Amino acid sequence: GIDDDGNGYVDDVRGWDFVNGDNNPMDDHGHGSHTAGTVGAVGGNGVGVTGVAWNVRLMPLKFLNSSGSGSTSNAILAIQYAAGKSVPITNNSWGGGPKSNALQSAITNAGALFVASAGGPARESHVVTNWRLRSSRPGPVTEVYIWVASTPQRDLTRGMTAAPPPITSAPHNTNTA
Repeated sequence: GIDDDGNGYVDDVRGWDFVNGDNNPMDDHGHGSHTAGTVGAVGGNGVGVTGVAWNVRLMPLKFLNSSGSGSTSNAILAIQYAAGKSVPITNNSWGGGPKSNALQSAITNAGALFVASAGGPARESHVVTNWRLRSSRPGPVTEVYIWVASTPQRDLTRGMTAAPPPITSAPHNTNTA
């Protein structure tokens, strides 16, 4: 293969897999496919679910392995890759470790809308808390964030939701895991 566009990634026609260092970013965990469907599944066709953007182009960028674990350094590489491709919006349904200035810098420098999950299992809540601390400091905020949460039947915020108020988007879903 060759690096047609000179970005340092050989044959990256579909995106990139930062876990295995190859051009096969297919989801072997299942969560990325699920969230991609929430974003881009075509509606009105009697098949499966309906996404929020029926006419969208999605670029798979994988930095989590088959068990859902990954490194901050690979998350940064994925964000930088998306920025290099002028991606205007990134979907980030993942948790992580302690606060990372390098990760915050990558998000800021990407110039894209950063859509993040509003929590999840308790092990992920500290990630949202870190971003809350960042986004509440005085002065201009250069990052743009949207927090997305799920709600049970009565549309109350789920106990696992840890986003800063207000919740920007909370689609009703009675079967959210």
